[in-house]
Amino acid sequence: MNLLELLLPALIIVLISLPLVNVFKGKTSLKQARTRLAAHTSMFFAVLCAFVLFEINGFHVFAEGDVNAVNSIVGTAAQGMGFLAAALATGMSALGAGVAVAAAAPAAIGAFSENEKNFGKSMIFVALGEGVAIYGVLISILIINKL
Repeated sequence: MNLLELLLPALIIVLISLPLVNVFKGKTSLKQARTRLAAHTSMFFAVLCAFVLFEINGFHVFAEGDVNAVNSIVGTAAQGMGFLAAALATGMSALGAGVAVAAAAPAAIGAFSENEKNFGKSMIFVALGEGVAIYGVLISILIINKL
C-alpha cells in the first residue's frame, strides 16, 4: 500500500466532516446551514468521483500476490444487491422510526404532564413508532438469510 492510498481516504473523511464543526458547536444561522448542506452535497459527489478514479486507475487494496484474499470476497451482483437491499431496509426503517418517535414523544410528554392517566395511552404511540425499525431489521435478516 503506498502513501497515496493511505492518506487520501483519511483526507476525504476530514473534508467531509469539516462543515459540521460549527453545526455541532451551535454557532450557525439558516444561511450558514444552507451553505453547509451545499458543501456536504458537493463533498459527497467529490468522494464518489474519487472512488471512481480509484477504480479506473487500478488502485488495489490487497497485495498483488494475495489471490486468496481477493477470491474470498468476490460475490455475484445479486448478492451485492441483496446486501444493499438489506442495508436500505434497515436504514430507511430506522429513519422512519426516528421521525415517528420525534413526533410522538413530545406529544406523549405533553399529554402526561396534563393528565397522569394518559401515560399508558401515549406510550403506545411511541412504541408503535419504534416498531417500524424492528420490522426493518427483521426484513433485513430475512433478506440476508436468503443470500
